[in-house]
Amino acid sequence: MLSSRSLRALAAVLLTGAVLFTSGCGSNDPGTGASSEKTVEATPVPSTSSTPPSAPQDDAQTIEVHVTKDTVEPLGKTVDLKVGEKLILAIDAEVPGELHVHSTPEQEIAYPAGSSTAQIVINRPGIVEVESHTLDKLVLQLEVR
Repeated sequence: MLSSRSLRALAAVLLTGAVLFTSGCGSNDPGTGASSEKTVEATPVPSTSSTPPSAPQDDAQTIEVHVTKDTVEPLGKTVDLKVGEKLILAIDAEVPGELHVHSTPEQEIAYPAGSSTAQIVINRPGIVEVESHTLDKLVLQLEVR
């Protein structure tokens, strides 16, 4: 039979283990890979016209992005943004693809062949890269202040 001292020590070990086990569940820390931190803020919307819009909408900047099977324009262009400012991407693509916005949380913009638009909003200051992983090209570098 265990002494009361041994029982208390065993209970303390079990309680500590239970606390450590439950504290790791449901974490919203970006380092854990929790899906709640991977919210996609930008979604493409097909344009109503055959040409991408060139005028800003609602005081948002608009950047035209042209994608072919093996090239993308612009290539590494720097864009200044304010935190929370809208950036409209007017995408004209020969083939469907995807752009990755390396923000927190990361955003993925899937676009169809043809003309479409997508909106990006960055809510934290810093440098944010927009890349085409398919083409292995840096499209934009957003300087968010």
